[in-house]
Amino acid sequence: MNKNVFDVLKERGFIKQTIFEEELYELLGKESVPFYIGFDPTADSLHIGHYIPIMAMAWMQRYGHKPIALFGGGTGMIGDPSGRSDMRQMMTIETINHNIECFKKQMSRFISFEGENAAIIANNADWLLNLNYVNFLREVGVYFSVNKMLTAECFKQRMEKGLTFLEFNYMLMQGYDFLHLFKEYGCVLEVGGDDQWSNMLAGVDLIRRKERKSAFCLTCTLLLNSEGKKMGKTQKGALWLDENKCSVYDFYQYFRNVEDVKVEECMRLLTFMEMDEIKELTKYNDERMNLAKERLAFEVTKLVHGEEKALNAQKQARAAFGGGSAEDMPTAEVSSDIALVCDLLVAVGQAKSKGEAKRLIEGGGVSIDDGKITNPFAEIPAELKSKGEFVLHKGKKVHIKVVIK
Repeated sequence: MNKNVFDVLKERGFIKQTIFEEELYELLGKESVPFYIGFDPTADSLHIGHYIPIMAMAWMQRYGHKPIALFGGGTGMIGDPSGRSDMRQMMTIETINHNIECFKKQMSRFISFEGENAAIIANNADWLLNLNYVNFLREVGVYFSVNKMLTAECFKQRMEKGLTFLEFNYMLMQGYDFLHLFKEYGCVLEVGGDDQWSNMLAGVDLIRRKERKSAFCLTCTLLLNSEGKKMGKTQKGALWLDENKCSVYDFYQYFRNVEDVKVEECMRLLTFMEMDEIKELTKYNDERMNLAKERLAFEVTKLVHGEEKALNAQKQARAAFGGGSAEDMPTAEVSSDIALVCDLLVAVGQAKSKGEAKRLIEGGGVSIDDGKITNPFAEIPAELKSKGEFVLHKGKKVHIKVVIK
């Protein structure tokens, strides 16, 4: 491909900040560039916040550059203070290693670990855990100004409650990671989320000062809603890529219901769809945007969970909203012992507590088949229980086929 990947990333809206841009642009246009993205294994699944950097990684690989997926087996034992007002929970080595294995499996849907520019897996525990502290201070610490570090954005929130010396070391370790990958693989570029800017600059500065060689960093935009808040939060928590933490149907529905004004951006950042097709699908400001949303939900779900599960989620959604067979509607089995509608809402995961369920009913947002439920103490109609199945509606967007066991 003759096009410079920097142009692709810019056109699709990935790039938030970079440094030495002209030099980086020229480099990306003339040779294969080893680059890395770091992932701290703080959970056993990636979530939507990781998605954009991973897509940037996938585009870079498509245009001939070599990805290094760096897992923070070492830094994960400290925890990144960026954007935190409290200290992260410490994890055991066993937990960290388990989480890394889960990450690898999920990432293989986006990037290839085979072929000419196959992605490399690295774990910074391999070089951080056996460091000699005095040697580290002499080799790395000498290049870091404490005065400059204290002005970094990533430390500001923690300064209010007290920044531990443990966390203060995080920037040095992330900088050292870049230096190690530079020496080991010729890695000259770090890519990451925009909240990592301060840490990434530290690594660039370390290589340029210590090795007297070129190094670069590039941050990706964060996915925000129209109110400027991070997208990816659902009623049940984060939008995880693991279907055991977030069902395929719920994942699909999240993107099926995004704001109209965010559909084009989501398509640019979260899919491999061509730009011309994206512009054509999102040029409307009427009900035709629903087709664009359905396409967005399908494409993102297909990338994360595979085509078969994406098609199944699409069938379920169409059935729930009147565009398909009732047999395809999402189904929940419940015990015949459940008598109250409020208990039913809790049992099928549509309310966190009985109190919340009662408030939903009192607000007029709950129906069973075609009958609205207004009494918070209402029982499930006996004729429907004896029939063995019915459809529960919560608001306009949740429709579940309930089967009595």
